[in-house]
Amino acid sequence: MDRPLAIAVRARDRGRGGPGADAPAAFALEQVTVRRAGRLLLDGLSAQIPGAACTALVGPSGAGKSTLLRLLNRLAEPTSGVVRFRDRALPELDVLELRRRVGLVGQQPVLLTDRVVDDLRVGRPDLGEEQAALLMERIGLPAEMLARATAGLSGGEAQRVCLARALAVGPEVLLLDEPTSALDAASARAVEQTIRDLVADGLAVVLVSHNAPQACRVADHVLVLGGGRLVASGPADTVDYLRQGT
Repeated sequence: MDRPLAIAVRARDRGRGGPGADAPAAFALEQVTVRRAGRLLLDGLSAQIPGAACTALVGPSGAGKSTLLRLLNRLAEPTSGVVRFRDRALPELDVLELRRRVGLVGQQPVLLTDRVVDDLRVGRPDLGEEQAALLMERIGLPAEMLARATAGLSGGEAQRVCLARALAVGPEVLLLDEPTSALDAASARAVEQTIRDLVADGLAVVLVSHNAPQACRVADHVLVLGGGRLVASGPADTVDYLRQGT
């Protein structure tokens, strides 16, 4: 059974469990600095991002959250320092292999085909109907939507289809850049529930969020950035930055 189908079957059959607190780190950053056009975006940042948990990257605008997220699948490169994935420095990995193992879903949903099922097959042309239906179940949408036109989807539906498309290739980590910022409250809560379910199934999620209450609801672990530096980290229920923002 391949990974996306196995994830969906576990989700259908499992009882709810907590995140894998004892799982090894997904990423380790060692003295990572990023400079662009004379600007210091990240400044000697060292941190670990746990596996099988949701880690929220929080902090004010310009703190370096999106820059850090882009480093994790090499959409950006550090000026100095090392980023490791599963104990291997990222340049040691083929970039296409890395991006299959570490998927990214952006702030604005971008659908690439005319039908939902075809969008799920963008990275997996061999994805069968049963697998596609299970992935739709995984994101909380009915299998009947596979035949629908992507042009008719709501913002929340489109964002969840983007999640399913990313899951179809069987990633080990999902990177989410403000995935609910353009959604209404009901759609945002549906996406949040999907994130929690994915983490309970063993996936690692890294979430950029400006929304402190959302980070409290969704995240297990938090990295607080300020001025390109790590200013706090720890379990979500212990970080003052979140408690002050709720």
